[in-house]
Amino acid sequence: MGKLTGKEKKYLRGLAHALSPVVLIGRNGYTDQVETQIDEALKAHELIKIKFIDYIDEKKEIAAEITEKLKCECCGSIGHTFIFFRQNEDADKRKIVF
Repeated sequence: MGKLTGKEKKYLRGLAHALSPVVLIGRNGYTDQVETQIDEALKAHELIKIKFIDYIDEKKEIAAEITEKLKCECCGSIGHTFIFFRQNEDADKRKIVF
């Protein structure tokens, strides 16, 4: 999967509207444990929200790191909540198809 288009990101933001954050980044920051949680959530759901409770000033840098390390896309953010998407590699298990 290549980069998402603006139209695809907009579609995903619409789908994410009803979702609750599945991962919270708190006082411990972006740890290996948090990275594993995010990876598992992306495998299970494809589209997730991550909320920053702490590390507010570094949230954009952390979001960029998540995107790079976990090979996912950041579709947008609302306040301290970011939306991430990674399509399932198994076509039969995909929940979101464009």
